[in-house]
Amino acid sequence: SSPTPLSSPGVAAQNKQSSDVETGADEAARLHEYDQILNAWYDEVSRDASGEGPDTIGLFGGRAEGAAQYDLSRASRLRRIGEILQIVRRYDIFHGLTPQSLRRMLEELGPTFVKAGQILSMRSEILPQSFMRELSKLRTDVEPMDRETVLAALRAEYDQPIEDIFDAIDDHPLGSASVAQVHKARLTTGELVAVKVQRPHVQEIMAKDISIMRSLARRIGGFIGADQFLDLQSVVDELWQSFREETDFLVEARNLEEFRRNNTGCVYLECPKPYPALCTRHVVVMDYVDGIAIDDTAELTAQGYDCAEIGEKLMDNYASQMLDDGFFHADPHPGNLVVSGGKIVYMDLGIMGRLNAGDRRCVSDMLMAVARRDSAGLADGLLRFSVGDASEVDYAHLLGELDAIIANYGAAGLSDLDIGAFVNSLVTMARRNGIELPGSVTMLARALVTLEGVVDNLLPDASMVDIIKRHLRAHESLAVLTEQEAKKLVREGIAASHGLLEAVGESGHAIRMLTRGQLRLNLDVAGTEDPLEDIGRIINRLTLAIIAAGLFMGSSIVYYARIQPVIFGIPIIGFVGYLIALFIGLYVAHDILSERHRRRR
Repeated sequence: SSPTPLSSPGVAAQNKQSSDVETGADEAARLHEYDQILNAWYDEVSRDASGEGPDTIGLFGGRAEGAAQYDLSRASRLRRIGEILQIVRRYDIFHGLTPQSLRRMLEELGPTFVKAGQILSMRSEILPQSFMRELSKLRTDVEPMDRETVLAALRAEYDQPIEDIFDAIDDHPLGSASVAQVHKARLTTGELVAVKVQRPHVQEIMAKDISIMRSLARRIGGFIGADQFLDLQSVVDELWQSFREETDFLVEARNLEEFRRNNTGCVYLECPKPYPALCTRHVVVMDYVDGIAIDDTAELTAQGYDCAEIGEKLMDNYASQMLDDGFFHADPHPGNLVVSGGKIVYMDLGIMGRLNAGDRRCVSDMLMAVARRDSAGLADGLLRFSVGDASEVDYAHLLGELDAIIANYGAAGLSDLDIGAFVNSLVTMARRNGIELPGSVTMLARALVTLEGVVDNLLPDASMVDIIKRHLRAHESLAVLTEQEAKKLVREGIAASHGLLEAVGESGHAIRMLTRGQLRLNLDVAGTEDPLEDIGRIINRLTLAIIAAGLFMGSSIVYYARIQPVIFGIPIIGFVGYLIALFIGLYVAHDILSERHRRRR
């Protein structure tokens, strides 16, 4: 439909920002200032959450300095908790939720919970298909804002009347999500654009929810202890980082520009062009794209498109985003992908992931290890990715678990590999073995799981791993491979040289200690906490067994010699020897069985 002409601005046309159209320098200065404010606020939140500051933003804490930006006072958080409990009580979750009632409840709870529902809609190992289908509506079918709310939000962002910017705005949104909704519009200069408007107060609501989650995670973490399966605090921190990026639309405008630059040479892929002078923290204005949803295979086929070609090119380009650019779309669900004018168009670039050169190399090595069913290569990649201390990881146990995962998922070949279940198993196994993966890797893992569903719909019999493997081979010439191998040999040679020099220095130190009688030996045996104690226990058992055998043999000699006195036809000395040997034997057997049972527990 054509955009509806704008109504009169009235009194609401007052604005909070500067009246001039910002120049590039002004825009950069404003972005820098905003980043500084957010970083200072995030640092303050982190210090308060860890108890280092005088106040806290926790559930029962005081008011932290700077929290006024999101109204994170104790009273406001308690009010928010009351709202959550009231909504949850109304839906009577303890007596069961239908897919429809779960979706409606998450919508009422607000944007943070809608975001959680969007994530759950892609987790088949958690929810049944009926729930996943219903929750998938949360991606674009959230209850929309009315026209007056949208116009009021736009007027609050611009100093000049919006009638001087937009000639018309459509009443009906193109899409409505948890954080914002998009409307088709026409500029006064004649261009058709899509205007993404942030919902009012969405930042305050999400900040309160995350503040409450942070407090709960800190307190729950204290009860669970250091051996908890999931680091709740890091999950909340990642959610906070995602919130900061997704609710700052200037970040999305920059992402659009960078993504377009990275894919300039790709003739079959693009994203909308932003209008930087019209973009603010709460509004993004970009080219309007009229396309076919990528999961609408029937319409794509009717328009003459080859779905298999679209699926393969989509995956090949995503491999380029991951492994060549290190800047990838972190939420490639069907609602964010359309086909228009012979091109795949990425929409909604609010959340993007980044990988540095080392991470990209590590990802490619791991993908090739999966293709080769190489457990050792996969283990090395996981250990290289670990952001914590991986020195305590039991490498043999890690290899055993990876062998089991690859055997479980790789039996049917690459074409039938369920990459979603495989990635989830891999991430879970890494956490269980004490390998802490960075947020960029978990973000990439979730994105690959999401993209698998899109590609499988277009290209049912293809393998994502196989497509990525072909991409790696096609984009790495002999010269590049030779250069990479040379660099790898140089790095390994330098590391080996340092290791050799350190070994020589340590050996000289050990010899000096040996000549002074100060050398001590620390023995560490896999599978035991105190090897010397275990060796002592073995020696004790062996000694008792030898004593028992000696007593048995000596008693037998006494028996055949018929040494007096005799009881029950057996010499008393021999009888006592037999009893002691029996007691020692039973004690040793009981000790062995008890230790085996204790180790199993």
